[in-house]
Amino acid sequence: MITDHALLGDALLEKAEQAITGGARILQYRDKTDDQQRRKTEAWALAQLCQQHDVTFLINDDVALAQSCQADGVHLGQQDTAVDMARQQLGKNKIIGVTCHADLQAAITAENKGADYVAFGRFFPSQTKPLAPPAEVNILTQARAQLHIPIVAIGGITIENGAQLIEAGADMLAVIHDIFVVTDSQLAAQQLAQLFS
Repeated sequence: MITDHALLGDALLEKAEQAITGGARILQYRDKTDDQQRRKTEAWALAQLCQQHDVTFLINDDVALAQSCQADGVHLGQQDTAVDMARQQLGKNKIIGVTCHADLQAAITAENKGADYVAFGRFFPSQTKPLAPPAEVNILTQARAQLHIPIVAIGGITIENGAQLIEAGADMLAVIHDIFVVTDSQLAAQQLAQLFS
């Protein structure tokens, strides 16, 4: 699951804990604002929450913040820090993921440079990133045949459409709205987790 400050505001920790209780195994802190102090405070609080529940904690786009709050790793976009530079800063034991949109070659390159996982998408209309390049579901099948690292699907994913992405080759689903913009985040996370069983 991926947090979004614009959606969650002060409910961030409460909703994150609900989702974790429901079965979310990875939490990515995503905040595109410039409020460095708040971002640091929230990242530390989420890092502690994830540690208590044995959940992997990643920071979106910000290697320095990942370092300072002792996150498990970082998720990088195509315009962010290069994988090898992030690895140099974070060390060999931290997780580095890379967004590849619909570019299989970018995913192969990311794997060769040491990425621990890659993310494809958006597969469906996304409220968070409506202008992100679309991806066809079959890229997951192609990636599964060529990559040796886990594959994440992202973009407009819901309880209704997630299963087809898993069947096509996704190891993980990255979800924002369908977990956080609902009354019961715990139940939503539970239902999404059940798609994998």
